[in-house]
Amino acid sequence: RAITKTLRLELMGEPIRVTEIEPGMVETEFSLVRFKGDQERASNVYQGMRPLTGADIADCIVWVVTRPPHVNVDEMVVRPIAQATARDVARKS
Repeated sequence: RAITKTLRLELMGEPIRVTEIEPGMVETEFSLVRFKGDQERASNVYQGMRPLTGADIADCIVWVVTRPPHVNVDEMVVRPIAQATARDVARKS
């Protein structure tokens, strides 16, 4: 967050927008790498809930960059509906 705030201050008045997108749980290959190729453990990360996808985040990016030139979206927090905070996730059996 400090980097985006500093950039925003340094670029103030320039036609450059700085946005921080904070995604919640997004199903990517990261979990597979994290668990060193253990597909079962990687799949358990998302068990009982529907995570975001890369396409969901791409849609957010498209929305941000298609705002009028005078509009800057400082930050966007995007989470799956089952996720309230970084650690609080509602999982269904």
